[in-house]
Amino acid sequence: MPLAVKWPRVEACAKSLAALAIAAALAPAAPVAFAQTTVLPSAEQTSDFQEATVLYRSGQYERALERVDAWLKTRPKDARGRFLRGMILTQQKKLDDASRIYTDLTQDFPELPEPYNNLAAIYAERGNLDKARSLLETAVRANAKFTAAHENLGDIHARLAAASYEQALKLDATNKNIAAKLKAVNDLIPAQASAASKP
Repeated sequence: MPLAVKWPRVEACAKSLAALAIAAALAPAAPVAFAQTTVLPSAEQTSDFQEATVLYRSGQYERALERVDAWLKTRPKDARGRFLRGMILTQQKKLDDASRIYTDLTQDFPELPEPYNNLAAIYAERGNLDKARSLLETAVRANAKFTAAHENLGDIHARLAAASYEQALKLDATNKNIAAKLKAVNDLIPAQASAASKP
């Protein structure tokens, strides 16, 4: 059985990128941070993106999706809008659709760590910790100062260690050294995450 993983840093990362996106949208004279284009958005488009972000933050995901889709209709390659769309779909538990968006973003904008981080969160939630680890390592290579990816990578390592110690205890249930290590690792795993399940 795979490890059950709750991912506490996705929302923080999402809010961080959304905040950057709002700041960029409010400062039209500056280049748009994640848009890989020199074309500035119209007031209507900026309004769509800002509205989508506000709706997302207030939990109105259907309406947020409508607004971000309106934004993307005229800017289909915009990284900020696509990323926000992925976050909305993640909140709606449409993880396959969100995964496709994040995967496409990693291909179109390999320098951005956020899509790798959020894609890793989906893989971790589904129990594929090895793939999550690989994606987080890529996020760290893309931006060594991206704190959320470092923290999430630490959480993945802790969960992988817990699974190994649990397996070792199955083989030698009387080994107090392994039991102590398992307890220490489980103490590192965030409280909101479920304890590691036996594989």
